Amino acid sequence: MPHPLVVQLRFTRSEFQRALKGVTAEEACRRFEPMNCISWMVGHLAWQEQRYWLTQGQGITPVPEVNKFGYGQPTSTPPLKEMWAAWKTVTEAADPWLDTLDDAALLTFSLIGKPPKPSSESIGTRLLRTTYHYWFHTGESQAIRQMLGHSKLPTFVGDIGGKAPYSMTE
Repeated sequence: MPHPLVVQLRFTRSEFQRALKGVTAEEACRRFEPMNCISWMVGHLAWQEQRYWLTQGQGITPVPEVNKFGYGQPTSTPPLKEMWAAWKTVTEAADPWLDTLDDAALLTFSLIGKPPKPSSESIGTRLLRTTYHYWFHTGESQAIRQMLGHSKLPTFVGDIGGKAPYSMTE
């Protein structure tokens, strides 16, 4: 069974997807400055997961294109379909590695990357940072949806009791 924090990340990912259901390709590229557009957010979260779990965690970068959505990179309006495809590729590639994490691994700071460099944050802290980052952009995306005139937006948080209830490692 995956570590409880990995379960929470997966639940958070599913809530991010639920929050964006019904957003059209055109709407996803609409930018309300200074915010980035929704499609950029999808690419941005793919970048973070790839950076932490794949590039620095395993030394692989299956979707190098998402690096242009990293922190501090210029704004852009990428196609939503391409960003969801990249996000799916990254998260599916990351999941087997995330499934190996246990309490001891979450306390480590080792990242392999190219070039390898020490991290000031443990893998567990990065797992929390990624989860919280999703919630940040989920809220931001809902503000954009309201500005686009969407109504009846998803109610948060969804079925956490059924999909990601509180648990502890033994």
